[in-house]
Amino acid sequence: MIGDSAAVIHGVSRETQAALEIYAELLRKWSPRINLVAPNTLSDLYVRHFADSLQLLNLRPKNARVWADLGSGGGFPGLVVAIAARDVQSGLEMHLVESDQRKATFLRTVSRETQTPVVVHATRVEDLVPLGADVVSARALAPLPGLLSMVRRHLAPKGVALLPKGKSYESETLSARELWRFSLDTFPSETDPGAAILKIGDLCHV
Repeated sequence: MIGDSAAVIHGVSRETQAALEIYAELLRKWSPRINLVAPNTLSDLYVRHFADSLQLLNLRPKNARVWADLGSGGGFPGLVVAIAARDVQSGLEMHLVESDQRKATFLRTVSRETQTPVVVHATRVEDLVPLGADVVSARALAPLPGLLSMVRRHLAPKGVALLPKGKSYESETLSARELWRFSLDTFPSETDPGAAILKIGDLCHV
């Protein structure tokens, strides 16, 4: 199975490949019960969820020490990043914020089984004490104008947000600029044609 994963996940160690295989098996076991991912993506986990999440790791500031992943759900992108970060950066502190108690239990299980240290916060993003993170990520949590309110709560003053967005990212960005000022770099998704990863900094209200 590690050979199959290596065909899709490039540039990670054999240890990371093995950890992702454990993760994949847990997803296949748990997802039918608690809806971690769409059923039609279970057969393509490595592209739709793992490779998609790994894109964010290379976009992080290299001096980032604290990362907050909001609405982590099945662990995308935050838990995948935490697993792979061990290859490139020691000491990255990953916080996974997930209000669904069952999903939070799943995240802790993957953390334990893959020996990946993370902090799981089983609470709402809005209720959590600000984390002051160097990087904040969120996938499929909310449209950008509202999402940026959650991001700003947990972002350090000089931090950046890494936000995967679908084909509507341009219209979401225009709507967000009516409420927010921010710097923006846009990176085409390597796994979803028409989608993009938004790298946002200098975030403040208009």
